Amino acid sequence: MVSDEGEKLVRLRDCGDLRNGINFNRTQEGAGLPVLKVKDFGDHFFVPADGLDELDSERISVPPEQYLEEGDTVIIRSNGNGQLVGRCLYVHSLKRPTTFSGFCIRFRPNPKIIHPGFASYFLRSPISRQRFVAYGSGTGIQNLNQATIGNVELILPSLDEQRAIARVLSALVDKIELNRQTSHTLEAMARALFKSWLVDFDPVTEKATGRKPYGMNEETALLFPSAFEGSGLEAIPKGWKVKPLDEIANYENGLALQKFRPTGYKYLAVIKIRELRQGYSDSTSDKASPNIKSPFIVHDGDIIFSWSGSLLVEIWCGGEGALNQHLFKVTSANYPKWFYYFWTKEHLEDFQDIASGKATTMGHIQRHHLSAALSVVPSSECLERADKIIAPMIEAIVNNRTQSRALAALRDSLLPRLLSGEIRVRQAEKTLAETI
Repeated sequence: MVSDEGEKLVRLRDCGDLRNGINFNRTQEGAGLPVLKVKDFGDHFFVPADGLDELDSERISVPPEQYLEEGDTVIIRSNGNGQLVGRCLYVHSLKRPTTFSGFCIRFRPNPKIIHPGFASYFLRSPISRQRFVAYGSGTGIQNLNQATIGNVELILPSLDEQRAIARVLSALVDKIELNRQTSHTLEAMARALFKSWLVDFDPVTEKATGRKPYGMNEETALLFPSAFEGSGLEAIPKGWKVKPLDEIANYENGLALQKFRPTGYKYLAVIKIRELRQGYSDSTSDKASPNIKSPFIVHDGDIIFSWSGSLLVEIWCGGEGALNQHLFKVTSANYPKWFYYFWTKEHLEDFQDIASGKATTMGHIQRHHLSAALSVVPSSECLERADKIIAPMIEAIVNNRTQSRALAALRDSLLPRLLSGEIRVRQAEKTLAETI
């Protein structure tokens, strides 16, 4: 069906080809061909160019038609977490030949019919994802197949209009991606400085050997002692203190929020381990009363630590929400946010080992493990100097992530409005110029 404006109603199968990914087992993994798995999707828009697991080319042969190409969109077709089904990644600027797992489906657009970028934005849109999740089938696991995806209908504008829409949305995606990369770099820099100064004691070691501490001006170097006290692994810079995690910060456990249901139209999204892992709440998140006590309300920039199941520590930037049980909100009246955030992260691997050793279906740690996990507290002068460097990095990370959340919401709302003609490309470009 074609409208007067040249738009036509089509099915996705008429706009390109769909192909399932390759099946393999762990014995066939090794070094050779990068493979995109469900775990790699995260909050990315593009298929990651680095960090993918690889298949051993001597143990499994992957035909070239199973490789990804520029302009492809990869869709999660099957996962135990139904909310992941339908999530998409766009293939752009891969460094090496790359394949994709059998839990995914690849859509390869016909560029004479549909613009690759436009196709990917459509597939990522809330409308498409809702249809994918609704169409999922199976017991205990959600599934999509080529027929289901191929039957999805869309209104297809002219190719010129598709390119224009893709250009507008790409401006948002590029900014979101830049924010993500910048935040990743800032956190890596902040943690490297934290470890150098407060874990490895590099400035103290270098001063003790008569060398000028690397990367420090003389004023900063003077703040660090030139000797250690104690011996062996227990040696710390002279005058510094050792304190357990639960003395440098308060670890507030969440509530059993099924007991605090909203009674009106106002509510808080419940933040569980799933929300913490994905970094945001969504329409499927549970709802809680906004009248819970303030210690259990989470705001952007709060440090959240899941102590059960999937143990992880994150800076929450997913909007205001309610803290569920199995999560700690970590705060301190005496120490900077970055200080207790990185010290908790420093012990995370040990906590994960403790949890994995539990003879339960959901491993966890207990409060006495926080008491046994030690941190080193520097002099107030050193802490203040480090805070002047690290705190602005953490603030920038929070600002970048909250801006990206707003930009993602704008991106997701623009496509259906552009498709329906509610707004035109020039209007969208004007909105973006005022936003970015």
